[in-house]
Amino acid sequence: MSLLRKIANHDDAHSVAAKLRKRRFAFFSRLLDGVPRPIKILDVGGTEGFWRNMNFQTNDVQITLLNLEKQGTSSKNISSIAGDARQMSGLQDQSFDVVFSNSVIEHLGDFGSQQKMAGEIRRIGRRYFVQTPNRGFPMEPHFLFPFFQFFPFSARVWIASHYKIGWYCRPNDPAAARREVEAIRLLNQQEFQSLFPEAKFYRERFFGMTKSFIAYHGWDNDGSLDSTS
Repeated sequence: MSLLRKIANHDDAHSVAAKLRKRRFAFFSRLLDGVPRPIKILDVGGTEGFWRNMNFQTNDVQITLLNLEKQGTSSKNISSIAGDARQMSGLQDQSFDVVFSNSVIEHLGDFGSQQKMAGEIRRIGRRYFVQTPNRGFPMEPHFLFPFFQFFPFSARVWIASHYKIGWYCRPNDPAAARREVEAIRLLNQQEFQSLFPEAKFYRERFFGMTKSFIAYHGWDNDGSLDSTS
């Protein structure tokens, strides 16, 4: 399992996960090149560390992080606010040039909450770029256990409460394991497309299999990558 964690560790610049994330961000950057400056970006569920790891430094782009709790920031062009992705009522319609979200929507636990988050992203952003792991990919990305997402709920809780798997390291605590398993709901392609019906979709592939989906809308160019409407 330690080898799988190394492969999937986004903080390790040499890991497979980090390389895929950088390629994904290069796609986003190409889209962003066509947007007039200055730019206001809302990052739903993001961190300052993510943007730092991507070496994203520009004075004409202001980034606002939205999380359940306000975060401390040190970059002059990054600020943080507290809010709920399912109901961002404090933000006006079309108030951001771009809404960005990376591997967040699957953490809402149920499809109704995912629908609410998608609706808010579409309301607030003139453009958006939303990524989520593919439920059909063999390796579950949070627990790093093959086909974990297809096991019955009780079996997933039992495994998580008996073994240190993926990024979850609290065995012998069934209640905590249950909360962790309940919190993750991966989306398949049909569900994800239904959340963003007007979007174009990019499939991020790994060894020929679709590892994750990206929904993007409102951009003047397509980032020079193959996509599907």
